[in-house]
Amino acid sequence: MVTDARYPLYEILLVDDEEAWLRSISMTLAMSGGINNVIRCSDSRKVMEILQQRQRQVGLVLLDLNMPHLSGEDLIPLIVEEHPNIPVIVVSGLNQVEVAVECMKKGAFDFFVKTVEEERLIQGIQRAIRMIDLQRENREMRSRVLSDKLEYPEAFAEILTVDKSMFSIFRYIEAVAKSNQPILITGESGVGKELVARSIHTLSKRPGKLVSVNVAGLDDHMFSDTLFGHAKGAFTGADAVRNGMIEQSADGTLFLDEIGDLSIASQVKLLRLLQEGEYFSIGSDMPKRMNARVVVATHQDLDAKQAAGQFRKDFYYRLCGHQVHLPSLRERPEDIPLLFDHFLGEAARDLNKKKPTVPKELPILLANYPFPGNIRELRGMVYDAMSIHQAHMLSMDSFRRAIAKKTAGTLSCGMADQRQDRGIFVPSQPLPSLHEIDDLLIAEALKRAEGNQSIASRLIGISQPALSKRLKKSGDPG
Repeated sequence: MVTDARYPLYEILLVDDEEAWLRSISMTLAMSGGINNVIRCSDSRKVMEILQQRQRQVGLVLLDLNMPHLSGEDLIPLIVEEHPNIPVIVVSGLNQVEVAVECMKKGAFDFFVKTVEEERLIQGIQRAIRMIDLQRENREMRSRVLSDKLEYPEAFAEILTVDKSMFSIFRYIEAVAKSNQPILITGESGVGKELVARSIHTLSKRPGKLVSVNVAGLDDHMFSDTLFGHAKGAFTGADAVRNGMIEQSADGTLFLDEIGDLSIASQVKLLRLLQEGEYFSIGSDMPKRMNARVVVATHQDLDAKQAAGQFRKDFYYRLCGHQVHLPSLRERPEDIPLLFDHFLGEAARDLNKKKPTVPKELPILLANYPFPGNIRELRGMVYDAMSIHQAHMLSMDSFRRAIAKKTAGTLSCGMADQRQDRGIFVPSQPLPSLHEIDDLLIAEALKRAEGNQSIASRLIGISQPALSKRLKKSGDPG
């Protein structure tokens, strides 16, 4: 497949007085390593001029030692002094330990002999590329952390938020979006992981498209066929060649959702793909190179799955070079009114209805609900309410029913477990009386409900008349 994408993002300067070797090594790097962003120089006297003119573009120098005019040994200290951030890999026709040691003392990053197997040279260049990528990402992240502004806010336009932690995440994403390393996105179901994947793809500026695959429920054969494709006749029913999702996402981003549900056998295949950068279509013995950026997401606890033997540790560490954890909606309560208003307007347009007036009690009710389904659940609530809406004022009934249904089930048990783990009593202090606990609980419920007895009674699991009766007994009208 012909590709316009350049790898790595910066140029590699190849320096040798033999034009034939420059052509040969360029082809080898492109075909065996997918490294195609190279420029060639056959006159060593021009090296420093090229670096000066293209210092923002060149990231690595591959340098021959024995050249007329300026030798490689002469150039190494000049490059190291003038351009300390550009590593130099020496490639010599002679296998001399003393020469190699001297080059390393002068600042060379690595030393290879031209006559050794090409695979070792490619691995050395790829190792240097990984080091350069990490250094650049670290510098970028330090710069982003110190700044409180986004360079490309338009890339996050689909993600509605006013939460500070989300903007910190956006700055981190801007710093790592152009990296070739995988990105692991974690967070509960419904927090917007696919929107973040889209932002990463937009910021990467890759010319290819974003291809999304939900791997949950795929057995190993379906996973391989979906990602790698198959050759004609590879199995019964394979009547034609099928290009897999990796090929469809060439020069772009491959987003694998629900990666925590992947079988061990499929994890091994994906690990090899990430490590080697190549794969085989089913029924083919011709390797293909992957030139897509991989982004994965899961709502699962991968640490727990590792402990249970359901997720390989080497696979996990290969995935989480860059990790983005999205907070739940209950951790960003200021976003609830913003998202609610957006979904209300969206639902009104989709259902061809006028945007209704919202009861003043509704925002208070939503602010006190933990939203286990996060943003997706809030959107579903709004659309459900709008689908049955008839009057000028939006009814709260559908919201109450949805919240009551969730609160009566596993949610209340989960919240009780969280309170037990966290503890609500101070061990060094005497226990309060039952009467005092009642008063404190009612006072806190009224505070959260902003004085609304109907909402406060729901928060503590009693009826509104029962709450009113207790308030009268205590002499507090609420």
